[in-house]
Amino acid sequence: MSITRLTDYKKISKDDVLVVGFIQGDKGPEIAIPNVSFETFSKNEIMDALKLTNFTGKKSELTYLTIKSGVLCVGLGKVSKTQPLDMETLRRAAGVAARSLAGKSSALFALPTSTTMATHAVTLGVELGAYTFTEFKTKNDKGSDNLKRANILVQDEFLNKASFQEAQIIAESVKNVRTLVNTPPSHMYPETFANYVKKTFKKNAKLTLEILEEKALKKQGFGALIGVGQGSINPPRFVRMAYKSKGAKFHLALVGKGITFDTGGISLKPPASMHTMKCDMAGAATVVEALRAIMQLDLKINVTAYAALAENMPSASAQRPSDVVTTFGGKTIEVLNTDAEGRLVLADALGRAQKDKPDLIIDIATLTGAATVALGSRTAGIMSNKDEARNQVFASAQESGESMWPMQIPEEARTVLDSKTADIANVGFTPNPAAGMMVGAAFLQEFVDENIPWVHIDIAPPAFNQGSPYGYNGFGGTGVGVRTLVHLAQKIALKS
Repeated sequence: MSITRLTDYKKISKDDVLVVGFIQGDKGPEIAIPNVSFETFSKNEIMDALKLTNFTGKKSELTYLTIKSGVLCVGLGKVSKTQPLDMETLRRAAGVAARSLAGKSSALFALPTSTTMATHAVTLGVELGAYTFTEFKTKNDKGSDNLKRANILVQDEFLNKASFQEAQIIAESVKNVRTLVNTPPSHMYPETFANYVKKTFKKNAKLTLEILEEKALKKQGFGALIGVGQGSINPPRFVRMAYKSKGAKFHLALVGKGITFDTGGISLKPPASMHTMKCDMAGAATVVEALRAIMQLDLKINVTAYAALAENMPSASAQRPSDVVTTFGGKTIEVLNTDAEGRLVLADALGRAQKDKPDLIIDIATLTGAATVALGSRTAGIMSNKDEARNQVFASAQESGESMWPMQIPEEARTVLDSKTADIANVGFTPNPAAGMMVGAAFLQEFVDENIPWVHIDIAPPAFNQGSPYGYNGFGGTGVGVRTLVHLAQKIALKS
């Protein structure tokens, strides 16, 4: 989809579907930007047609009017001086509208864009809402799945230019994560993920790229990553990407879980829990693409991304329950459940990240099904060894519109991981589903120096949407986490 900004409604095509935002008024729906004239569309004509529907203007409500080339009305909810228009509401409205116009050639989005934040929200919502994954469809099916062109009506060309461009950069990274997650495991395994990084990141004096293959992983001591990947014909990989900005003093480390497919290994998952496990590399995709956006935005911050990539398969060579592995940092882990593999590869990655002496480490992973039990299917959990660091990430999530919630790591969560054979077990000896998300975080905390601020984000709930589309998210990968990480990097860069 191509997307442009327009400051003059007169330049729109006669074939454009007009997308108009409405707020919920006391006497019925009201056009959100009443001072704009649409020329080819009469406002009275729109309002008269709207009276024949049940449209109220509630959040993300849609009604299509067959006036001329079409008018799509989208609700923005109640707005007042004490309850201003929320940017996430605007993002979702733009996304719902864009997705509903699949197959249309062109649309003009006449939504509130009087501020840079609003322009950013509309642009991001349209870009993400119009996303479709058609890589494996036949040629006959590919062309009809998305909106071809979107024009966004902005009220100040110069004020909104930078915001529009920034939103496009971030949206591109989010969409890249979605595509990586949606790609089937027959085509997305550790080697092809690493090749994607090599091919799509152009040579840049500010970027250092390192990809470790199996021999190098063994030599350097990535025992946990090797253990998880040893049952697959597709050997593991480790990707390290370091972006250095001139004069930057703060070093942010982003660590991502990259299980390209998770069968559970010898501790095999039930079939109903397996078909979406191509999404288990969402954390790795997120850190790679967050770094891309940070680099393209030329932020004054040093960022290193680490992607621990493996395919967790059962075979004659797969690791067994009760095996012991030695991690990059030297600690030993008794593997009681091979389906708790994400924390194993992250243990190695966290150890490697600390070697670079960052000021803050953030890992992001589809780590536990327990996170969905605790927080539902759309909210990620945030845990940390430092309250201040956790609160920083939570604030960035709120400001960027991503649903996350701060959680504790209770002291008792660590005690269930005691092992009589190794330094730590990857799950408790006694099966106990209680606080599984926090137990996973407690395990990871063991591999981080207590003096280094560290934040763990469990994106298992929102990383892959198995249900009906909502807001700017369709079926499949959502790209959650990119916006939060980029926003956090922007805030840190401004303070540096």
